[in-house]
Amino acid sequence: MMSQEFDFTLVLSGLSESDIGAEDKLFEAGCDDATLSFRSGRPYLTFSRQERSLRDAILSAINNVRSAGFDVLRVDVCDLVSQSDIARRIARSRQNVSQYILGQRGSGGFPPPACNITDEHPLYYWCEVAHWLYDNDMIRKDVLDEAVDVAVVNAVLEMNYHKQLTPEKLREVICALVDHGAFLAESSRQ
Repeated sequence: MMSQEFDFTLVLSGLSESDIGAEDKLFEAGCDDATLSFRSGRPYLTFSRQERSLRDAILSAINNVRSAGFDVLRVDVCDLVSQSDIARRIARSRQNVSQYILGQRGSGGFPPPACNITDEHPLYYWCEVAHWLYDNDMIRKDVLDEAVDVAVVNAVLEMNYHKQLTPEKLREVICALVDHGAFLAESSRQ
């Protein structure tokens, strides 16, 4: 598979605007294809990286950032999307997306909302929507794969963040919700 250029943003932690030499550390660690910026005190790197896939580009960038001594909070792509977000991502009208949601158009079975269910404007998991769109020949396989890859990377980064922030709480919740041994055995088989 040939490499191509992928544009994405990583939201960082462990870095402030007053850190002298941070840009040099990031550059020397392999982030020579990124621009460091800050928004409301939050650092982020905007990459244009050559790789075989978006997942490979993101994972190599995260490893580069970590080798520079900083951490990554997330890929700056939200997995929760509104009806308007869906329309924008697939270049269709909001009305068209509304018809998919209501089953008035398409094959039916549009994914149910994941968040703000009782609000006037519920949110949907982009991953689930991408699966439905792919199954209905509305997006390419690479778009689906990228949606899944970013969602999984962000889930792992989010868990790592909570592990650092409140390790006891994370451990309690994992033990309460997951048969830990079965979870680890199942994930290692795949």
